[in-house]
Amino acid sequence: MSDNSLIEKYEGIKIRFDEVSQQISDPNIMKDMKRYVKLNQDYKQLYSLVKSFKRYQNLLKNFSDAKEILENETDEELREMAREELENSEKLIKEHEDEIRFLLVPADPEDSKNAILEIRGGTGGDEAAIFAGDLFRMYSKFCDRKNWKLEVTSSTEGTSGGFKEIVAKVTGENVYGVLKFESGVHRVQRVPQTETQGRIHTSASTVAVLPEADEFDIDLRETDIRKDTYCSSGPGGQSVNTTYSAIRLTHIPTGIVVTCQDEKSQIKNLAKAMGELRTRIYNMEYQKYIDDIASRRKTMVSTGDRSAKIRTYNYPQGRMTDHRIGLTVYNLTAIMDGDIEEIINKLRVEENTERLKETEL
Repeated sequence: MSDNSLIEKYEGIKIRFDEVSQQISDPNIMKDMKRYVKLNQDYKQLYSLVKSFKRYQNLLKNFSDAKEILENETDEELREMAREELENSEKLIKEHEDEIRFLLVPADPEDSKNAILEIRGGTGGDEAAIFAGDLFRMYSKFCDRKNWKLEVTSSTEGTSGGFKEIVAKVTGENVYGVLKFESGVHRVQRVPQTETQGRIHTSASTVAVLPEADEFDIDLRETDIRKDTYCSSGPGGQSVNTTYSAIRLTHIPTGIVVTCQDEKSQIKNLAKAMGELRTRIYNMEYQKYIDDIASRRKTMVSTGDRSAKIRTYNYPQGRMTDHRIGLTVYNLTAIMDGDIEEIINKLRVEENTERLKETEL
């Protein structure tokens, strides 16, 4: 009944788990922060595997005990209980074997990182900016459900509401591993607030999700950065304060520019801007990896090509369609209120299936 290849793998995993558990508490290793973070990531993945394997072993024992009862017991009541146990255990054993195979696929090391979330109004003028605001509200509510922290670093409001552009940092557990599926073009079909004749328009906004770079991922030299300060501005460009608290950083070697004006303190804005700059430089290299896998995984195609349309929100029909996996649901109101966990879970399952196929090739 058991998969012997999985049992053999578990023996090696248990040895590695014990090694990592010992190393992670070594004071000398804690001095090397990069190695320590990597060991923590390994520990989490191995711990999940060990837990799943232990449940798997318990199920195998239950199956074996029930089989023995059926072979040796004459009491019909006990035999009936054993039959039920066999049936339940057989189903659960198969489910756990599938779970373990998914867990055995090496995790993307970026998945555990925090993320930078960018939303920009695309085609559709004022309506695109309004929709960008709707998407930001959707993600804000989703972050609340996940107990994640969302901090806006910069934004430009639309003339009729919403945002021409908004950038935020999302902090929590496995943020990038969840939100990465949201990168791409989100299209909306509805009667705009600015429409007087009731005609349905199609507009779009672009979402980009970037894994946040840790301090030791990128070595930034002060001589490579030009810093400018200016007054924060609101809708239409008017100044909203009289102090030069807003920060603009330009990375001279790459030409990357980031701004932060969300905080009243110049020091806090500088810290946020440095974090975002580090992330954008880091993602120039990470994008090469994304481009490499984009052709093989339909769940990630939009991350490799951010002009790809990934989702349509049709308001007249209350419908949302994810074009990557052909998923259509009719609970648009709940989705726009942040209820997107089920959609993301289906995308994660699809990605795990694709990654599992890659490892078998």
